[in-house]
Amino acid sequence: MPSVKDLRERIRSLKNTQQITKAMKQVAAAKIRRAEQAQKEARPYADTLSEMLRDLMASVGSVDHPFMKPGNANAPHGVILMTADKGLAGAFNSNIIRAGELFVKANPQVAWYTVGNKARNFVRRSGHADRPAWALNAPSKIEAAREVAYRVTDDFVSGAISNITLISPKLISMLSQKPETRTLVPIARQAQSDADATRVESGEARGAKGAVEFAPSPEAVLSRLLPKYLEFTIFSAMLETDAAFFAAQLLAMNNATDNAGKLIDELTIQMNNARQAAITKELLEIVGGAEALVNG
Repeated sequence: MPSVKDLRERIRSLKNTQQITKAMKQVAAAKIRRAEQAQKEARPYADTLSEMLRDLMASVGSVDHPFMKPGNANAPHGVILMTADKGLAGAFNSNIIRAGELFVKANPQVAWYTVGNKARNFVRRSGHADRPAWALNAPSKIEAAREVAYRVTDDFVSGAISNITLISPKLISMLSQKPETRTLVPIARQAQSDADATRVESGEARGAKGAVEFAPSPEAVLSRLLPKYLEFTIFSAMLETDAAFFAAQLLAMNNATDNAGKLIDELTIQMNNARQAAITKELLEIVGGAEALVNG
């Protein structure tokens, strides 16, 4: 059985750890509010861009843009794997990496593009240390997203990759964050048609198609918007990854704080029992010594 001194040291260490987890919990709570605010500020631009793309896709006959054409079928899949830069967030990063591993099992030929240090480390352990990587907590997320979009676009247009797939977390709620795998390029016209049909059924479609005139032409405008679509989709995923990470970290630090409190209570009971046992033993030794003196 551990001594009273050992138990007291363990309790002191747990209390120090509990203070750290409480502080990290408060930091995560503050940062997730800022991340959610950044998402809200970016949402109007994303909604407007998506709506304009849907209208243009429905009004043009054909667009001579690489994003609308199939990629090189013999080239590997281009996968943007997006995780956080740090850990201490439960299974958050592991779940995203597991989704990447499942994608590799289904598609053995993969060219990685990683955003986040945890994703970069995973790819390096897989033997692809020379693959391009970006940090999630870059000084400017929009600049980092633009660099990622330029790199994957160049590789797709040159035929180095067959498509552009994004694996990133989706923030479902404060208690749930799940990895999501979606193909960004090539853009399927059928998917746009399905989106339009959904909007019509839900009553969200506004006005007749082609009511807006574009200059010089809808095809030219769409060709300019498609790169912006990819860039902003990556930027939006980075914002959501930030928010999902802090939500996962908040939950993990809250659980760690509660578990530390339970361990402190259990060790305190053990320490009190050990101290009482030591006192009882000393009393028995004193009584036994006194009786020996009397009988002697």
